[in-house]
Amino acid sequence: MHIITMLLLLSVLIIVHEFGHFIVARMLKIKVEKFGFGLPFGPTLYETKWGDTKICIHSFLLGGYVSFPDDDPDSELPKDSPERIANRKVWERFLVISAGVTANAIIAYVIVLMVAGFSGNIPANKYNIYVDGLQEGKNYASHQIGMAPGDKILSVNGKKIDSLYKFVGAAKRSKKFNGYITYERHDEMVNKILELNPALSRGKIPAGMVVKLPKALPEKPADVPKDIFSNYQEYKPQGIYLSQKEQELRDKIREKEMFTSDGNITVSELAAATGDTVHPINIIVQRNGKQVNLSPAFPDENGMIGIKLKVEEVNVAVKSPGDAIVKSWDYLQRNAVYMVKGLWMIITGQIPLSDLHGIVAVTKIGSDIIENRGIWDGLLLTALISIDLAIVNLLPIPALDGGHLLFLFIEKLRGRPVEERTQEAFARYGFMFLIGLMFLIIFNDVFALITDKL
Repeated sequence: MHIITMLLLLSVLIIVHEFGHFIVARMLKIKVEKFGFGLPFGPTLYETKWGDTKICIHSFLLGGYVSFPDDDPDSELPKDSPERIANRKVWERFLVISAGVTANAIIAYVIVLMVAGFSGNIPANKYNIYVDGLQEGKNYASHQIGMAPGDKILSVNGKKIDSLYKFVGAAKRSKKFNGYITYERHDEMVNKILELNPALSRGKIPAGMVVKLPKALPEKPADVPKDIFSNYQEYKPQGIYLSQKEQELRDKIREKEMFTSDGNITVSELAAATGDTVHPINIIVQRNGKQVNLSPAFPDENGMIGIKLKVEEVNVAVKSPGDAIVKSWDYLQRNAVYMVKGLWMIITGQIPLSDLHGIVAVTKIGSDIIENRGIWDGLLLTALISIDLAIVNLLPIPALDGGHLLFLFIEKLRGRPVEERTQEAFARYGFMFLIGLMFLIIFNDVFALITDKL
């Protein structure tokens, strides 16, 4: 039942988008040949007329569309008719083409405003993170530092923890033997090696020489990620990254006090190998209303400290209509910025294509949210999807609104339209690109479903 509810909500967003094109075209006295509820696959369930526009309800109910006389080569409307969109001024066509995106933005704001007004609160895009339990295995750091179920994680390495990605990202960045050391750490280890071995000088260590190794002390705490996108980017702090040779040497001398040189190792390489150890995670939790500074935790080589986490979303109260207006706008603005940044990272390859998901995943996630958290959260997700549709539709890809707007921009610069053959070619290749992308997204969705990742 919740899947059907989510599908209906998604259909409404698409119809609202198309209605934006439709209503602005009608206001400008541009003829709309057809307005379709659903997509024209299979039989048409119902047809009627609204003025000179044919209204169709198709059996494939998901989606919607509008078509103009310009889209139909057999249209009886004269080629020079002002009712054809191609014969209108650039600014008029701009209004019609951008109206779908505008409609999606408006309905998103209306939905968020409605949720804020009726529920009395709005998400703050912040979360409380709790320890839900400890993993089995006494070797995990969580057992050694006195962490307990029910602890609320307040901060890590001096930074406030208000989202899951910050804590998980900090743990991953602090994993044991992560293959890099700071310049200061390197210089410190060089000096310690030379102090312990007065007969040794910088450069290659003579073959057969037995070298005393400095004690393997923890490194400095790692940085906490600033936002969720930081976890998609390779963590590369300034410092020295161990070569394969240095990593093999590190593993060879681990927990040893002496090292016998084969004549191929330099003091610098030995310093890098001995300096790459562990990064402490300094955690402050709230327990029984009091702050507790835990002993430093040292994650394993996978960045794990052995805890199960529970996430609780933080809401802010909406106390008046004016409060609802402001906080609804802030909520959409914050999330729109996240979407634009995420989209840019997808385009530039920073987020892998395997992480792209579409309607199957959205429907599954949305139905789960409605079932477990209620209709208000389902409506908020719908609003965010509407904003996402608006942003994606602005991409300068043929077959999307952004592609048409790009041609309008070029026309305005040139003083004449782009040749029809060029537009058709771009539209054809753009459509092929979108079809390919659609198949990739559906594959990702289905794969995620069958592997229980959704």
